[in-house]
Amino acid sequence: MPAAVAEQVLLGCCSAPDWAAAVVAGRPYADLEALVSAASEGVLALDEKGLATALAGHARIGAPSDGAGAREQVGVAGLDEAGRRELAEGNRAYEERFGHVYLVRAAGRSGEEMLALLHERLRHDPETEAEVVRAQLAEITALRIESLWTP
Repeated sequence: MPAAVAEQVLLGCCSAPDWAAAVVAGRPYADLEALVSAASEGVLALDEKGLATALAGHARIGAPSDGAGAREQVGVAGLDEAGRRELAEGNRAYEERFGHVYLVRAAGRSGEEMLALLHERLRHDPETEAEVVRAQLAEITALRIESLWTP
């Protein structure tokens, strides 16, 4: 795959251009596991600017705007009206506290679980939350890369 095409594909997994370029520059990878490992390490090492760019590519939990986000956030559909309101209020509180969207690996999680994690994470200090966000972004990115090779 040409480098420019590979970068565009990777930007669909994590929207940080410097990260995508670095992952492409590391090719060839021996296998999917090596690619996912390099991609995850790169996400965990994102500087503040790269992290902000990556986060800007994610929709709010409960308001996905694209196919991947909608598939990943399917668990939110199980929330009742009160739960959806609580999630919207929690999203606003999180964004005010940390300055970016609440990012959580939504795939495989129920709406109730994502809501409980939101409440827990609102108690974090900014440094702890930054570590959690990077870890969640690495998980999301890994799942998205794996889905490219897994029908």
